[in-house]
Amino acid sequence: MASSTLSLIYSNRPQRLTQVVATLIVALGPLATGLGKGYSSPALASMQLPAPTNSTQSYYFTITPEQGSWIASLSLLGAFFGGIPSGLAMRLGRKSVLAMVSLPFALSWLLTVFASSVYMVYASSFMCGICSAIVSLVTPVYISEIAHPEIRGCLCSVAKLTTNVGMLMSFLLGVYLDWRQLAMVASIAPALLFLALMLIPETPSYLLYRGREDDAATSLTWLRGGLDVTQELDTMKANIEVMRKDSEVTCYREWRRDLVKPVLITCGLMVFQKFSGANAFNFYAVPILSEAFVGINPYSAAVVVGLLQILAGMVSSVLIDTVGRLPLLIVSNLLMSTALAGFGTFLYVTGSDNGVDAGARMDWIPLTCALIFQVAFALGISPISWIYIGELFPLKHRGLGAIANSVSYACSFASVKTFVDFQLLLGLYGAFWLYAGISIIGLVFTVSLVPETKGRGLQEMQDYQTQEKYSPMYSEQEKENKLIP
Repeated sequence: MASSTLSLIYSNRPQRLTQVVATLIVALGPLATGLGKGYSSPALASMQLPAPTNSTQSYYFTITPEQGSWIASLSLLGAFFGGIPSGLAMRLGRKSVLAMVSLPFALSWLLTVFASSVYMVYASSFMCGICSAIVSLVTPVYISEIAHPEIRGCLCSVAKLTTNVGMLMSFLLGVYLDWRQLAMVASIAPALLFLALMLIPETPSYLLYRGREDDAATSLTWLRGGLDVTQELDTMKANIEVMRKDSEVTCYREWRRDLVKPVLITCGLMVFQKFSGANAFNFYAVPILSEAFVGINPYSAAVVVGLLQILAGMVSSVLIDTVGRLPLLIVSNLLMSTALAGFGTFLYVTGSDNGVDAGARMDWIPLTCALIFQVAFALGISPISWIYIGELFPLKHRGLGAIANSVSYACSFASVKTFVDFQLLLGLYGAFWLYAGISIIGLVFTVSLVPETKGRGLQEMQDYQTQEKYSPMYSEQEKENKLIP
């Protein structure tokens, strides 16, 4: 057995290489999403600068803080409305949907580039949110359906990693580019996605479900590096055929057994992820760190936090398939709750929340808590909650992952909007104590309900001959199922 996911990839060339290539191509979508998430922080400051005296009035304009808050939040609102339709759109094909949404995604950014009023920026933000929601749902489903079980977790985590890379790129480029130039850069990623998608196939699972067996064989052969895929293809066909023959009564039982639990698990993970304080911290990083620090530049600290998120995401991509999803989730929630409680306690004891100088020599305490929190978030619940969307749902109902997608963005919108209210009501230290309590509840939820899916084949890839009927991934029966080698 290989010692790590990376060794699994390199020890099985070329049959793993094509899966990696396909993953990197579709990861351009999450990269575009990350560029959008990080855009508002540097762009809003640029938008509030006065227009040059020699500028054309219709081209240059400034915004108020209230208008800036709408620009930042409308993308989350658009993502909420884009969640459910994205699930229905997946009936058209995973690759096809990504191709269809990539051009509107790029054009949305161009609307900002050539905006002559703040209302055009509003429209651009809302449209980018819709496109981001679709990309965020379809990408992990595509990757989970093309990847071998031994490296599926690693490849799925690439999507979240590239999102963090996109955010960091926006932070860094925003130092040198104004908001129009930054929007132009952001439009490049979805445009490249549209072009690169021509190089990779649709997922075999989707093609088989639509009855396109020849195309599915061609796709699977390419993804497996030219190896004989007859056995794997026959197994997938047998399980999918069982799905087709289910009666209405079976479908009713399936709603109780195969769908309710995945919906509950994925939506629950999204709620705890978004209300853990990570969203609030990312949107208000500089103001929060300004209250906690005395001798450290909060802008520099924010960049360090962003870099550590990327490094933690890289580590997570290896550990997901070696340690497993569930242990990482448990450790993530434990560290997050501890770090959040420590951060809040520091603010309470030192009186930083009331503007009392804590002393530069104590800055290492809140900095350490902030770094531990962000690393724990990026290591566990952040990528894994998205991976489960592609793993837990049966093939023919995988579009229902859109429910968790919409819940995620609704909670993002709510968590960002309520942070200021929590701070006014409870104090900054009280807000972080509240987030710590939510993380503890998330830990209980994880231990009680979340299954381990490490190394398990997707439902349609399990050996049909070893079971009377297909079963969901969280079923105990699957422990005895033979996986496709």
